[in-house]
Amino acid sequence: MKYLITESQRENVVFKYLDNQDFIVYEYGASTYFANSEGDGFAQIKYGGKHRNEELCFIYKKLVSEVSSFFNLKDYQTIRIIGEWVKKELNLSGEMSNKMVNMKTSVKIPIIE
Repeated sequence: MKYLITESQRENVVFKYLDNQDFIVYEYGASTYFANSEGDGFAQIKYGGKHRNEELCFIYKKLVSEVSSFFNLKDYQTIRIIGEWVKKELNLSGEMSNKMVNMKTSVKIPIIE
């Protein structure tokens, strides 16, 4: 049996999945980091910075692959949906560039003392 779901329904399901991840949110300078647990040295998502007047959101490839596989989405769809979720979580509006990053060092959380 096949089900037809709309794009907004699919987005809402992915939003609920991300909400249930219980990310730990760190703010450092102009950046916000979404980590799996306290003490993680690397985030799954990093929001912050500007490029050509657009906000930047970096999403670690492992998270993109996990969500894409679970919901049978293409990576570009997952990246867009995660970016929209970040905007919702941080009460943002406007344009944002979402980038998938392959290296963990791109989402390294600065040491906060």
